[in-house]
Amino acid sequence: MELRQLEYFVAVAEECHFTRAAQRMHVAQSGLSASIRALERELGAALFLRSTRQVELTEAGRALLVEARRALTNVAAAKDAVAAVQGLLRGRLAVGTLQCLCTVDLPDLLSRFSRAHPGVEIQLRHDSSGALVEQVRAGRLDVAFVTRPPRIPDEVTVVPLDRMPMMLACGPEHPFARRDSVDLRELDGVAFVDYHPDWGTRDTVDRLLAANHVDRHVALEVNDVHSLLDLVANGLGVAILPSNFVHKGSRARFVPLTGPAPVWETAIVTPASTGAAAGVLLDMVAPQGRLQPV
Repeated sequence: MELRQLEYFVAVAEECHFTRAAQRMHVAQSGLSASIRALERELGAALFLRSTRQVELTEAGRALLVEARRALTNVAAAKDAVAAVQGLLRGRLAVGTLQCLCTVDLPDLLSRFSRAHPGVEIQLRHDSSGALVEQVRAGRLDVAFVTRPPRIPDEVTVVPLDRMPMMLACGPEHPFARRDSVDLRELDGVAFVDYHPDWGTRDTVDRLLAANHVDRHVALEVNDVHSLLDLVANGLGVAILPSNFVHKGSRARFVPLTGPAPVWETAIVTPASTGAAAGVLLDMVAPQGRLQPV
């Protein structure tokens, strides 16, 4: 079994298409297909169900995909380690992040990293916290900045980053806007604007309100903070957001919550075996080494 075969296999599994996978790997489709067939012969199992319309993984293929991604990640980490010993960094650093990461100035961080290590290609992806954690687990991301997940997969390491209180956001004409504080239990039955399920802040608020038996109705779902704040400011619902969002310049009013008020916890997620480039980036986030995994 060769690494190139695993790279071709992962490409086909992710693209669900041999032609697109060949284009992605910059090889002829015939050569890629031959490599996959040789891998199947060596393993004694079909890895894909092929039809004229689509390509799907078999059960054996799904099992191999997990290990193939892990193997490729470990090989990349080994190359990074050798490069680090030689005093240089090369290769790729794939970073995932929430849209609004208040605790780290990510553009500045990546800019400083790029200037210090021009041989590393930086890739950046925005997604929900749940999706980002899964991409780290699957080996598609080297590091992700997320809302701290309630459940931690065995294949990843989670490092707490920061904690901040969450506040109620409402329109300027909403009765809550004139209050000094709002008790969490007063939100029973109130219409909410929020992110889609699997987004970190949505998950935090969902769990807290359910634990306190607050009947929650999310009337409008969005995938970016600016749309959320615009909807809230126009009286279409309330939201519970990290306190730093008060600086977004919205017409929405932010009111402190009392009672079992929620806390927004951010974290850094990496594979269990962190590559050299990701390690350097983490050192730049906390040069004094204050970050410790849980």
